[in-house]
Order: sequence, then structure tokens, then C-alpha cells
Amino acid sequence: MKKFITTAGLAVLGAAGVQGAWAPGASSTETTKPWSVSATLRGFYDDNYATRNAHDPSVQKRDSFGFEISPSAALNIFRDQTSFGLSYVYDMRYYDDRKNNKADHSHQINGKVSHAFSPRFKLDANDSFVIAQEPTLIDPNGTSLAPLRSDGNNMRNTVGISFTAGLTETIDSVFTYTGTWYDYDEQGPGSRSALLDRWEHLLSFNLRRPIFERTVGVIGYQYGMVDYNSKDSVAFAGPYISPDVRDNHSHYGYLGIDQTFSPTLNASVRGGVQVTEYDDKNSIQKDTWGPYVDANATWLYTQGSYAQLGVRHQRMQTDVGVLVGGFAPNQDAEATTVYGSINHRFGPLVASLIGSYQHADLHGGLSDGKADDYLLAGINLTYEINKFLAAETGYNYDNLDSELNRIPGVYRSFSRNRVYVGIRATY
Repeated sequence: MKKFITTAGLAVLGAAGVQGAWAPGASSTETTKPWSVSATLRGFYDDNYATRNAHDPSVQKRDSFGFEISPSAALNIFRDQTSFGLSYVYDMRYYDDRKNNKADHSHQINGKVSHAFSPRFKLDANDSFVIAQEPTLIDPNGTSLAPLRSDGNNMRNTVGISFTAGLTETIDSVFTYTGTWYDYDEQGPGSRSALLDRWEHLLSFNLRRPIFERTVGVIGYQYGMVDYNSKDSVAFAGPYISPDVRDNHSHYGYLGIDQTFSPTLNASVRGGVQVTEYDDKNSIQKDTWGPYVDANATWLYTQGSYAQLGVRHQRMQTDVGVLVGGFAPNQDAEATTVYGSINHRFGPLVASLIGSYQHADLHGGLSDGKADDYLLAGINLTYEINKFLAAETGYNYDNLDSELNRIPGVYRSFSRNRVYVGIRATY
């Protein structure tokens, strides 16, 4: 079964994108033409571009001024029953502080297609491919706890397929497959590749039925699988430990509600249980269960302005391996993530604020019982000079507070401040 699903996912490598971590809420220019092109030029200062712990004696925390160049292009085609979208973003960041390899290069490609066979049958497919170094680009949806920057050409591809079928006049069924593939450049024992190279598969089936005029009830089941595929040991030293010991699969059962309070305010809630089973029966970590929650709300409170708020609780993968003095690896983490954003327009000025906070309880090895608290926050101000040209400035703050720092020889916590100013042209 595992090999079959992995092969199916590999067959659908494609493209669809990721939000830029340095442009929280950057506004997009809507046009009537099916295509658009844009380019951004920024200067920045980053006080910890390598995400290092300030007290780690083995490395030095580095700061740098630099500049960023980012061209992009997008194509959107709409027909009576079919829509198609494709976009590409290239980003180059030059760091003056570095002696070698002064520039980071990232690529983001987004693709999506939707086709309605009839009013009751619809197929949606999308794909997202990225090559990057920043964790918020590699994993923008927060499905893993890997907050440290990774050198090299690290790749992530996510493919999604969803089929909606109307079973009756009032009951819809939705079948969805999501497959995500990670491939990190750094190799060797205890490397990013050993800890994070994997396939994640998620199959879900939902039944939806209206309860009231603006309320839709949902009952659903999901099957998730995590398949690590590196050949390197997850331990830096000592006996070989295969990444396969971290393989697991989960069953989710949940109930939910999709509520439309008004044409501009809606919310979605899913709540239930997640049962996780570890494939290696010799693993110290035993099969476990916990709550599963996924809730969010969106409010379009005035033209060009909106607010979003959400919370998610589930098990996720981490970049923690075998710690110094330990013999067993971390298995995963149970994490609660709260996130939100506000995008407000004051005429030609657009102010955007984003933030997320994640509390993760680690499981397995010496990390068992320890917690990571990860905070991200950013503000962006964009002044639209005209419909083609905009000036922008912003600030981003990252902070990881890890209880693993209580273990001698472990330096995981870090803080990071970034400021930027630039200009963006769009046609």
C-alpha cells in the first residue's frame, strides 16, 4: 500500500506556489487580462539570517545587509466549466556579510485546474513546487516543525486532487488526496535529509449536508501516512538508526460545521480525534491518540479589507533527531497553532499584519516531554503610487523558545529580526 501511494504521488509532480515569507499581506493587482507580470526590488537588514542560537559556541550568529530581486508571472484562464491558473516566482537575496555563496535563490511554481462536469460533479487539482532555503517557503502551511534555515536547494512538492459528487439533492460527498514530498540538500548522519526527507500522504472523505439555511454539517474521515525515505542515519554519531523508525500512519474521525453568517463573514470548524500508529513496533514511542481540531474564520469587513483567524491541533513531523547523550530519536510532536492576519486599505495605502504562534509537545527520545514555542509576526505597508507601481516597507520577527536548550550541548532557540524597503512594478 505504501509503495503504491508513493508511486501515485511521484507521478503527479507539477507546480503551484507558496506565499513569500517577507511579504506578509502584499497586495495583488487584479486585472481583466488573463496574464500579469511583476518585479520587486528591496533592500533589507537581517540580524540572524542563519537562524543561529546566540549562545552556541560552535557557530557565530551573523547579521547582514543585502538586497532582493524577485520577478514573477501569472496566467489565469476562465471558461464556462473550466478554470486554469499557473504562476512562477523567482527570488534572489544577496547577503553582503557572506564571504562565499552570497546569494540565495528560490523558485516557486503554482498550478491549478478546476472542471465542473455538471452542477453536481466537480474536479479540482492543484500542485505546488518550491526550491528554497527559508522554512516558511519550504513549508508555508505549518505541517511540520522545522523552523531552522536550511542551506542548499531544498525541494518540496505538494499535489492535491479533490472530487465533489452530489449524492442527492441535499448531500454532497468530497474525496480528497494530498501528497507532499520533501527532499533536502544536506546529507550525512543527522543531516536535514536524514531528519526531513519524506513523503506525506493524506486521504480524506467528507459527507456534507445542509442543516439550516446558512449552516452545512460535515462528517469526515482521514487516513494519513508519513514515509521517511533517506538512507542516512538520524543520529550524528553512534550506531546506525534508520529514518524508517519514524514512519507512522494516522486515522482521523471528525464532525464539522461550515457557517455563513453573512455574504462577508464565514467560518469552518472541524473537531474529532487522531489516532497515530508507528510502523516500527520496536519503537519506544507507543501508538497514541489525541484531539484533532481545524477551525478558521474570514471576514471581509469593507472593500479591499479583510481579517482571518484560525487554530489547528494535530500531530506533525519535526527536525529533531537523536540528541546528545540519547539513543532513541524524536518521533514527532503534538502541536497547537493559532494564526491570523489583517489586511486593511486606507485609500492607496494598504497595511497588512500577520502572526502565528505554535506550541509543540515533542515525543520520543530525550526530547520526550519537552516543548517548542514558535512565534512569527510581520507587518507590511504598501503605498500604491499608481495601478502599476507600489512602494513598500515591512518588518518580520521570528522567535523559537525551545525547552531542548535545557539539555547540555543543545542550542535550538533563536530570535530573528528583518526589516526591508522596496518597490514593486506590476503589469
